[in-house]
Amino acid sequence: MSKLIYRSVQGAASRSDLPDVAQLMYWLMLRNVASEGIVYTDPKPPHRTSLPGCIVASPSYPADGMSNTTQDYVYNWTRDAALVATEIALSGPVAGDSAVAQRLVDYVNFANTCQTNSTGDLSYAVYTIEGRPRQEDWPHQNDGPALQTMAVLRAFDRLDTATWQTARTVVQNNLDFLLADDRYQQPSTNLWEEVRGQSFFTRSVQLRCLTEIKDNEVGIGVPPGLDVAIDWLIKALDSHWNDNDGYYVSIMDSANPRDGYDPNIDIVTASVYGAVACTDAKVLATAAKIRAQWADPNEPKVYPVNIADAKLGLGPLVGRYPGDKYDGDNDDPNAKGHPWALCTANLAQLYYCVAAAVAKDNAVPCKDMSAAFFDQVGINRQTPVSTAAQLLGEAGDKMLQALVHHSDHLALSEQFDAATGFEKSVHDLTWSYAAFLSAVRARAVLAS
Repeated sequence: MSKLIYRSVQGAASRSDLPDVAQLMYWLMLRNVASEGIVYTDPKPPHRTSLPGCIVASPSYPADGMSNTTQDYVYNWTRDAALVATEIALSGPVAGDSAVAQRLVDYVNFANTCQTNSTGDLSYAVYTIEGRPRQEDWPHQNDGPALQTMAVLRAFDRLDTATWQTARTVVQNNLDFLLADDRYQQPSTNLWEEVRGQSFFTRSVQLRCLTEIKDNEVGIGVPPGLDVAIDWLIKALDSHWNDNDGYYVSIMDSANPRDGYDPNIDIVTASVYGAVACTDAKVLATAAKIRAQWADPNEPKVYPVNIADAKLGLGPLVGRYPGDKYDGDNDDPNAKGHPWALCTANLAQLYYCVAAAVAKDNAVPCKDMSAAFFDQVGINRQTPVSTAAQLLGEAGDKMLQALVHHSDHLALSEQFDAATGFEKSVHDLTWSYAAFLSAVRARAVLAS
């Protein structure tokens, strides 16, 4: 008798309502958020349990050789947790979650615990589910404090008064860390935890953070040196432009450069979560190259799944960078990269944001530098504004619909196989859900 194999149904993407799907994504995301009533055990060692407010990056870890991945994601990444907390603050009421306030209180208190245990070094990127710095040889990063600060600002009005001072303390610690000794000018490990240098993403989120602090209305004092830091970061971001190749360079002054690291999706991610405007012609020029390298059938790095999906009116799915060799399932140095759910959702969000800007400004920012971005979705300088906004929105929809189509019964993993489209790597990546929710929020602005 042959072995019985179960499969999960695929979503009928073109007929699935994206806001309805987002409602479910919200609840799927919350499975990874610890609370008083939802407690997780640490797989190493299992006698340790999660504190409320810990946001597990994924419930996946190697289990006696039975897992599909060698990766252990049962940790709280400062960056990932901040992006999830932002979606809880902004999407929770829409999803009808009456416990939003308590989840955010837990998040702030857990962040405070992590800071206390880090003894002043807030560059720790990863913490255990008990809120202790990951003591392995793990890269240090400087994007987390900025993203965490912005998450607390989003959450502030939903917190109880007893937590306000803790929230202000968390933010003040982050600002002290970023501004002390001009740390915002110093290199750190980049978004993908692979290359050390001056990261476009890190600089962009730091700039947005400091700009929001300057204008905050929740009683957080504006620290000295803020304007100097803002001006420095603006100029630093401009220095990433590579005029010869026509894209923003993701890492400047790399200590350990990699071949094929650009064009890198973290430029798009830096626009979605950071300070670089979605209509920046250089961002759009970079985004066009990012899309082309994985969607154009004539490109050597094209994902076969995108060729198949295009016939269905879906996609494309996009990955991190053209030379990627991390497949999420093992540590094989000869592996090839694959599309990521969060990367695809971020590019979809860029389309929505540009569409909203086009509608608001009643103009299409189609210039020589950004012409390829618009041409990819059928827009040129003669395209009417209303048509351009519609086409950009449809481009974002096709990408999110591809995520629905390739999801595991609407559950999102970290990656999809570049050839088959089936999910791979760690399952239920919390950031994947947060990125989907963020994109749908941007879509709602376009639809309003």
